[in-house]
Amino acid sequence: MRPNRSPVARAERGTLPPLWRGENGLCQTVHGATLDAAIGDVIIEAMTPLAIEVALTVQQELMSRHEEADRLRRQHVERARDEADLAQRRFLKVDPDNRLVADVLEADWNEKLRALASAQETYEKASVTDSSVVSEAERAELLALAIDFPRLWRNPRTQMKEKKRMLRLLIEDVTLTKGDALHVDIRFAGGATRSLDLALPKSCVELRTTEAEVIKEIDRLIDTYTDGEIADVLNERGVRTVVTTPWTAARIGRLRNTYHLTDRRTRLLAQGLLAPEDVAARYGVVLSTVHLWRRRGLLRAHPVNDRGDYLYEIPPEDLPGKYAHKREYQVAPATSASRTAGGAV
Repeated sequence: MRPNRSPVARAERGTLPPLWRGENGLCQTVHGATLDAAIGDVIIEAMTPLAIEVALTVQQELMSRHEEADRLRRQHVERARDEADLAQRRFLKVDPDNRLVADVLEADWNEKLRALASAQETYEKASVTDSSVVSEAERAELLALAIDFPRLWRNPRTQMKEKKRMLRLLIEDVTLTKGDALHVDIRFAGGATRSLDLALPKSCVELRTTEAEVIKEIDRLIDTYTDGEIADVLNERGVRTVVTTPWTAARIGRLRNTYHLTDRRTRLLAQGLLAPEDVAARYGVVLSTVHLWRRRGLLRAHPVNDRGDYLYEIPPEDLPGKYAHKREYQVAPATSASRTAGGAV
């Protein structure tokens, strides 16, 4: 037998790092549907034309300051170059025989050259960082994107990988803190932050648990309908299962067993209805005669399941077997209207 290599099994064996395990020894999980929807709303709220216009205006102001800083850095490079040139000229004019002065001037020249190289490198790095200037055409495109962004984000044809690419451009990271609620800290690429508090998403067990109101309605319908008929009623009402598939008799039966709902046969017997064997014994006939009476309408029968089993109302006392074939002793069969009205089915 192959060992169980699932993360949950590994956590139970204690082979996962402590950060992966919760207090109960199982991995911490958060279903992403609610979280994705909340972050999507935050992104749509942030991606408005006004917000982008403000961001572009701030960027233009920053670019003006960068230009002033660039001018000052350029002046610093020019001064360093002038000092290096001056040190070079001083070194070249010294008497070669005066080695002490020549060594001092050469060291000063080398120091000025190092300062020039450092100033030049700093200037080039700053120039690359400050080169992101937004043109008017790019500004117009960004504002148009802000108008279309909600439609683009909510379009079912937009693939998830495309949404991830957009999020990587806008969001630096998202931190989740799971407690009584789910606390979400969003850090945008520009440094801004946003916090959300969301209700904890339902677990897999909760998502696949039928609602209490549906169970209560099924319990009420058992008084009137069989499992298959209950499934038809729920489907006609538009009630969906937890897995969004149509109701079936088998699913109704499983829910009855899971929630220990009294089955239809037990309920009808409690109301005083008779099994076919009891009717046969009451009138001294065989079972086939009881079924024949039911088909001829001489007995009011109520289905207890979808396999053709019935229970019977107590027949009139003046219905001996030898008169059962006469039409004057026929009783009205149970109809759908009478069953729906709340009587036994």
